[in-house]
Amino acid sequence: MLIDTHCHLDAAEFDADRAGILAAARAAGVGGFLVPAVGAVDFDAVAALSRSNPDCRHAFGIHPMYVGQAGPDDLDRLRERLAEGSAVAVGEIGLDGFVPDGDLPLQMRYFEAQLRLAREFELPVVLHIRRAQDEILKFLRRLPVPGGIAHAFNGSRQQADAFIKLGFRLGFGGAMTYPGSRRIRELAATLPLESIVLETDAPDIPPAWCGGGRNDPANLTRFAAVLAELRGMPVDALIAATGANAVAAIPGLASLRGAAQAPCCGQ
Repeated sequence: MLIDTHCHLDAAEFDADRAGILAAARAAGVGGFLVPAVGAVDFDAVAALSRSNPDCRHAFGIHPMYVGQAGPDDLDRLRERLAEGSAVAVGEIGLDGFVPDGDLPLQMRYFEAQLRLAREFELPVVLHIRRAQDEILKFLRRLPVPGGIAHAFNGSRQQADAFIKLGFRLGFGGAMTYPGSRRIRELAATLPLESIVLETDAPDIPPAWCGGGRNDPANLTRFAAVLAELRGMPVDALIAATGANAVAAIPGLASLRGAAQAPCCGQ
């Protein structure tokens, strides 16, 4: 099954045409969507998407770029929502070393607290790791969690191997569609197949063919074709493998197998 392991379907960019965007993705062969929250303000929205769409699952978490907007009770709210049992992961959480005015000490406090919650509820995590791979690895070695996904992986091969050793799969999407993204494309081509999952991060990280516009989850089918070409393998086999990897990383996605879905296809 073709699974988009990182898709912000609740984002305002989809407010005008969310139903049509989902329909187009399904028609393109996408069989499941994992929708991570970025803060407590999104918890209700991502949960509602799962309730109204049998092919959607959600994660609750506080994104590192939004910790400055978090309230003093948001971690308590996160614990309460995780206790409900509907979330399949804790995410999107992590660290961001790219934004110049990011408060890294505050990010670290929230990240550690959320890793502890993942341990408490025995849930995998969906990681934001932009320019923070080594710091995140230090946290994960000190506070191991039940695996998960390192979203939008763009680190070195050594860092990739370290995440894999800790039980993580690595997310690849729009960035690998650019011929100039040589390191990412090399990793996508050469990492163990069982370590890779597909994602869009829609509406963000648009592929080469979008001209910088909005990224839509329907693009995942073409991402699968790009990855299959990079690896020199049939697209159907690539889709089957990455779908199995997604379920291995986030066991709560296994129930997608019973959801209504369009047949997977390549482009």
